[in-house]
Amino acid sequence: MLSTVLAGCGSSNNANNEPSPSASTAPTEAATAAPTESAAPEGTTFENPELDVAVFQGGYGREFWDSVAEEFMKDNPGTKISITASPKIAELIRPKIVAGNPPDFMYIAGSDNTPLVSGLIKDKALLDLTSVFEEATPEGAPLKEKILDGVLNSRASSPYDDGKVYLAPYNFGVMGLWYNKALFDTKGITPPKTWDEFFAANVAAKENGRALFTYQGIYPGYLEEMIVPAIYAAGGQEAMNQFFDFDPEFWKSETYKQVWGLVEKLATEDNALMKGTVALNHTQSQTAFLQGKSMFIPNGSWFEDEMKDAPREDGFKFGYLGVPAFGADTPVSALTSVETVMIPAKAKNPELAKAFLKYLYTDKAIKLNGEKAKAVMAVKGAPDLVKEYITETTYNVYKATDDGMIAVNGSFMPVAKGSKFNPSDEVYKPISSIMSKQMTLDQYSEKLYKVYSEIRKELDAAGAQ
Repeated sequence: MLSTVLAGCGSSNNANNEPSPSASTAPTEAATAAPTESAAPEGTTFENPELDVAVFQGGYGREFWDSVAEEFMKDNPGTKISITASPKIAELIRPKIVAGNPPDFMYIAGSDNTPLVSGLIKDKALLDLTSVFEEATPEGAPLKEKILDGVLNSRASSPYDDGKVYLAPYNFGVMGLWYNKALFDTKGITPPKTWDEFFAANVAAKENGRALFTYQGIYPGYLEEMIVPAIYAAGGQEAMNQFFDFDPEFWKSETYKQVWGLVEKLATEDNALMKGTVALNHTQSQTAFLQGKSMFIPNGSWFEDEMKDAPREDGFKFGYLGVPAFGADTPVSALTSVETVMIPAKAKNPELAKAFLKYLYTDKAIKLNGEKAKAVMAVKGAPDLVKEYITETTYNVYKATDDGMIAVNGSFMPVAKGSKFNPSDEVYKPISSIMSKQMTLDQYSEKLYKVYSEIRKELDAAGAQ
């Protein structure tokens, strides 16, 4: 589906987080219906028929997990799945993990929860899932051939760059800049394809009583959705490797100056940044955009569904732009991400967990995910399988690269065990100071040069390559 440029896939800073910390656990008794499309060979029985599943309950909700568990139990009589779901799932399961009694199967997402996954990767505490993707599907081909090209070899799935899969792909996201298509169509405004055209659109923004740009101010990690594709556009894969592999020299490079020059221009040019942006959370900034207070905002393919009940200006229609190029002869790009699921190495029921994992990639489960979560899995053909459940806008976002849009993906290599650094926070949080004109680009690059140098020292001391 996507012509993906993969330097490894990172967890996104998407807006799937919800404020309530409450959790719910829903054990469901095994159904007695005859099996239909089973993840396990006919006649398979499991020594331990009970599965403990923990999932992040964010913008996608939990209904899919309840529904797919029910279907799995129908198709595998005698099994019983208990699901614990919460926006703060990491807080709930961390004590169990520390005690050596983790859930059997986990879906962990949301910015507050993902450090738990980083810790599991550092501790090499995840089960090797490579063999699952080598197994044949009912159609006869290995399961790995059903997954989007490049995903299983990326860092999203293979965090140690050794070709082994430890995190299995789940939902697939496409990110970039969004605009009000109704406004652009009515006023005859052409969506910008280059950064020069983007900043030139400030004239139209002023004419229509709005700022050029806003973002999710207190969550500046959203800016990766335009920064990472811009890094690739400016410096190619070499620059991506420098950025994600902690080469301090990146912060002295021309790529850095070109990409972060965009940030500086947004911060300093008249009417470029919506007033008050830096102090807004994701919901507030996104609502302001919908109400016509800015022309553009970065976000992902979950945007329309997440904000379906938010107030907006009359006639508003979601439009997806992608990320502008630096030159007219370069294609527009998009940041892509893959959320993942995993089985802890100390799971008490790994075999049933593997069977459940395989079941997620059946057409039945993919369609169910589209229906209940309004999401698209990182599986070939998934957008068409779920087309009836997602909006036309969302479908078109996933099919955008059919028109030549370049999909870019990247994630930071794991830091050393016990490191004090969270690379994403180190890179993106100080951008708020640039936007509020409290930090210059030189001060920022000096800070990041030191951070990258220290991370490299930690990695060298730990024996990393």
